[in-house]
Amino acid sequence: MAGKKSPWGGGSGKGPEDGNEPSGEKDDSGQDKPKGPRNPWLPPGSEDGGRRAPNIEDIFKSRGPEGPRRGGGPGGPNFRLPPRPGGKSWFPLAIAGIVGIGLLTTSVHLIGPQEKAVVKTLGNYTRTLDSGMRFSAPFPIETVDVEDVTGVRVVRIPETGQKAKLILTGDQNLVDLSYIVRWNIKSLENFKFSLAEPVETVNEVAEAAMRASVAEKTLDQTFSGQGRAEIEQSVRLRMQRTLDAYRSGIQVLGVEIAKADPPGDVVDSFRDVSVAEQNADAARNQASGYAQQVIAQAQGEAEAFDQVYEQYRLAPEVTRKRLYYETMERVLSKTDKTIVETPGVTPYLPLPELRRRAQQAQPTTTVTVQEGQ
Repeated sequence: MAGKKSPWGGGSGKGPEDGNEPSGEKDDSGQDKPKGPRNPWLPPGSEDGGRRAPNIEDIFKSRGPEGPRRGGGPGGPNFRLPPRPGGKSWFPLAIAGIVGIGLLTTSVHLIGPQEKAVVKTLGNYTRTLDSGMRFSAPFPIETVDVEDVTGVRVVRIPETGQKAKLILTGDQNLVDLSYIVRWNIKSLENFKFSLAEPVETVNEVAEAAMRASVAEKTLDQTFSGQGRAEIEQSVRLRMQRTLDAYRSGIQVLGVEIAKADPPGDVVDSFRDVSVAEQNADAARNQASGYAQQVIAQAQGEAEAFDQVYEQYRLAPEVTRKRLYYETMERVLSKTDKTIVETPGVTPYLPLPELRRRAQQAQPTTTVTVQEGQ
């Protein structure tokens, strides 16, 4: 490679002219150019500051989608939007467009058929918007809060996972009640601004009304269908009166008792009591039936006696003798009898023995006649 220029800079690569000695060349500032070969990995013009290792930031600093770039061409690090006619920037127009879109979205409101909205101007309530497309001042001058006013909302007491609600009945018994309250909104402005926690208020009012209504009923009435219906109606009316007094804007649609059971700790004892009560009712019913039977029989006998008495009044002597004969026939027909005739003579007529002999001889006589034939 004698006589040829080295690709690494310097001389031809031999002797004192191979780049190991100063070449005596000057740069534009009058300083000596660096000795030795040039590092090909350094960016152009970095020889002035001395030798340094390449930096990863230098490698990716000007890298674009199409690869590394060394200038400020389109898509490079110095890319700029083309100016507007007249040389002005597009940035003010972009900011104005974003602000306009924000004002438009906060000023136009599409309210559904089951919804209403309350409007607050600088934090104070001003009006209520009905369903449809409505307009308001942009945010933050006016804020619009949309709420479903016709949808039925459900409150379950106790909620899933909570402990049982034990309520005291009028006869000093405990009952485990689980019930559901259905309600909706009848005045949106009162619902929004009269109560701090509307849903929590509904829960507390429902529980207070249920305890007051159950306290007016006995345990058996609470378990019966009619008693539960009366409790549900009473709870709904009590809740509505209380919520109207609070100006809550809430309408109670109905109350439904889902479960009415004895407390879990005394379920077995309660079942035993129920069985005993059922047995007592069965015994009372049986005794009542027997009493009615005896009374009917006594009434029949009394009626028969009245008829005999009427006949006795018409013919007392004949009726007396008839009653005597019938009584003696009824008594003597079931006993053995001995007949004694006149005084001083004691003939004996064994009527029971004769009757027995007759009964025993009658089949024998019949058989004898059949054999003789």
